[in-house]
Amino acid sequence: MCGIVGVVGKPAREIILSGLTNLEYRGYDSAGIYLNDLNGNEYLTKAVGRILNLKEKLTPDEQGLVGIGHTRWATHGKPTVDNAHPHFDETKRFYLVHNGVIENFAELKEKYLQGVHFHSDTDTEVVVQLIGKIARDKNLDGFSAFKEALKLVKGSYAFLLVDNTEPDHVFIAKNKSPMMLGIGDGFNIIASDAISVMDQTKTFVDLHDGDVGDITKDSYTIETVDGKKVDREPHVLNIDPNAASKGAYEFYMLKEIDEQPGVMRHMSQNYLDDNGEPKVDQDILDAISKADRLYIFAAGTSYHAGLVGKTIFEHYTGIPTEVGLASEAGYHFPMMSKHPFFIFLTQSGETADSRVVLKEVNKRSIPSLTMTNVEGSTLSREATYTMLLGAGPEIAVASTKAYTAQIALQAVLAKALGEKLGKQEAKDWNLRQDLAMAAEGIQQIVDGKEKLKKLADDYLIKSRNAFYIGRGIDYAVALEAALKLKEVSYIQTEGFAAAELKHGTISLIEKGTPVVALINDPVTADLTRGNSQEVVSRGASVITIVGKDFAREGDDIVLPEINYYMSALLTVVPAQLLAYYASKDKGLDVDKPRNLAKSVTVE
Repeated sequence: MCGIVGVVGKPAREIILSGLTNLEYRGYDSAGIYLNDLNGNEYLTKAVGRILNLKEKLTPDEQGLVGIGHTRWATHGKPTVDNAHPHFDETKRFYLVHNGVIENFAELKEKYLQGVHFHSDTDTEVVVQLIGKIARDKNLDGFSAFKEALKLVKGSYAFLLVDNTEPDHVFIAKNKSPMMLGIGDGFNIIASDAISVMDQTKTFVDLHDGDVGDITKDSYTIETVDGKKVDREPHVLNIDPNAASKGAYEFYMLKEIDEQPGVMRHMSQNYLDDNGEPKVDQDILDAISKADRLYIFAAGTSYHAGLVGKTIFEHYTGIPTEVGLASEAGYHFPMMSKHPFFIFLTQSGETADSRVVLKEVNKRSIPSLTMTNVEGSTLSREATYTMLLGAGPEIAVASTKAYTAQIALQAVLAKALGEKLGKQEAKDWNLRQDLAMAAEGIQQIVDGKEKLKKLADDYLIKSRNAFYIGRGIDYAVALEAALKLKEVSYIQTEGFAAAELKHGTISLIEKGTPVVALINDPVTADLTRGNSQEVVSRGASVITIVGKDFAREGDDIVLPEINYYMSALLTVVPAQLLAYYASKDKGLDVDKPRNLAKSVTVE
């Protein structure tokens, strides 16, 4: 959930600062940079808060041909300068940055580091102090001391280590936390996300859990902690680095909301042939067609996309589908059917909770599929199969286009699977038309965003709490809509199955409480209308987001027509915009909500 960048063999300062700025969505409590000019001069600078604060503290003299930098999302210790990375050992020989969580840091500190003076409250400093002590006690070079320390460390990590007795090397290690090696001409670069440094190189080496490396400007060596060499071949990532730019937008979140029509068109082009038939790997279809039950696991927004996917899969394939929170299933594994198939939804492909579940799945030799936005990510590599969202970089912490892409990709798989299983509903389904209607419908909604800004200003920005209600797929969307509003505007928001309000929660309705009613379900549209009237009678201010077929005079937002099973692609967009404007008009940082990070790589 933090961001790291390291450079060997090229003026490092601006590369690291630029990379950290691109990674700031991963953490922004504090930041720091270590630079070494290879002429005996080294510089360590740290700052609380954003990368801008770090830039302002740096002097022109602080330069280096080797450097490591870090932007922090606090797990151990408050956001302070002392707790910011890089950390150093007692003799200031070693400098370390770290993403992840060390589970046994307290035991390591107690057992091996008695009498050592600590400057921070972090688990990371324990590791660098341990490296320093091992090097001193055993008279080891830096890489050897690093590997000895790693044998004692338990937890998740992406480490970058500099030993100032060998300053032209950066030592690296990976376990559970993301990290990639970028290959340049006369330099090498290490980062937790390739998109952060693609202005420097497009050639990358995927690093696997357990990898330890020695990186210089002209070479890299990857091995295990025990010294066994492993081959990691470079590959080229064809991603436009400009896709991660805000362009003329003030915030990434609005840019990514506006990109959703293009995501729908891209999904259709990538996954449907000229006749509108799904292009899905036959091995995936053969494996999943043997399943007697599908298990979708995810976290946060991806979990909500899975709830929509459940309805789509069950309708078009006839296979019972369960959706679970990865954080629960990892340690309370569900009872399995005879022939299960697991689907993992993850924007980053690095979600720690989902990885725990996948490890259990692999232990049981259960086939699995990861749907992710990041090629070469850990969940992608470790699952049996992968399908890529192709939504383009998503930078804002609040996910928008990845959610709609996940729904669309589940629809592609459901149609392909349903056809393979001979389901008439799937054969008759014109998915190409639905994706085209989704693209056009989303475009209409975003073109009318000023109306949603006014609704947010009139009903939301002065409220302390709010509710979304709906039934069927609308209930699944209500959960996602509530998450969007609460995470970026800090308005306490809950999503409810509409009828459940009167089973207790309606007691929270007061005069002026905003309630957003989602009405798209043909079976329960009138019932949801009735539920919205129940809260009106208790003083609520109701905003209606209604499908065209169910619209009445006075409805606030009327959605374009679309197949009910794909309706979430439209219904969620007004909710995304309400959240955006509620946050922006309250003067908050829309893209970087407090206490949150984009990629949750620790449990």
